[in-house]
Amino acid sequence: QVQLVESGGGLVQPGGSLRLSCSASGNIRSFNTMGWHRQAPGKQREWVATIAINGITAYSDSVKGRFTISRGNAKNTILLQMNSLKPEDTAVYYCNAPIGASGSWGQGTQVTVSS
Repeated sequence: QVQLVESGGGLVQPGGSLRLSCSASGNIRSFNTMGWHRQAPGKQREWVATIAINGITAYSDSVKGRFTISRGNAKNTILLQMNSLKPEDTAVYYCNAPIGASGSWGQGTQVTVSS
């Protein structure tokens, strides 16, 4: 069983920045992919970003150029640097590994962008 724990969410003004972190514990293995999804109120969960074990990254069009996914210093830890945040980025952000519905999911961390 793998546990994923997110941290770093909070309230930020439009144009601000936040950094999310996700760490994996339990039956740790090197995931081929890890990434982030988000779910805004009243909307379906949507994919945000993925990082592969070889370091290749991918982003949804809605966050490309503003968000950066990377691996943390600790094994099986990933980060999501979010810059130029917009009110429409408000959502619960979920870590997922490996990427996909059958992977493990964290409990989510709330990100609220509001003035």
